Amino acid sequence: VKSEVSTINVGIAASMGSLLLCGGSKGKRLALPHSRTMIHQPGTGGGAGVQGQAEDIKVEAERILTIRENVVNYYSQLTGQPREKVMLDLDRDNFFSAQQAMEYGLIDRVIQRGS
Repeated sequence: VKSEVSTINVGIAASMGSLLLCGGSKGKRLALPHSRTMIHQPGTGGGAGVQGQAEDIKVEAERILTIRENVVNYYSQLTGQPREKVMLDLDRDNFFSAQQAMEYGLIDRVIQRGS
């Protein structure tokens, strides 16, 4: 038995939140009109950056690049966007209005009052 998952952006879905938002069941990925969605490439997870021995930094960089490939593939599959476009769009913080998120394929519908 598979349960469908509804996702709703009620304010801002950023970083992993945007991936979870667009990972909902097709047709059930929603956003309020004034919400925003932000996508970007994975980082180190902290403001300090990667530190340590050269080999540790190399291992961490390889890990981040692997995660980036996975994230690009997920967004591409979930949105229908070509991998090359997703790679470019993830290069920096990329903010979408609810309408833009729908056009990109991150969500399926913008919830309007009374709908």
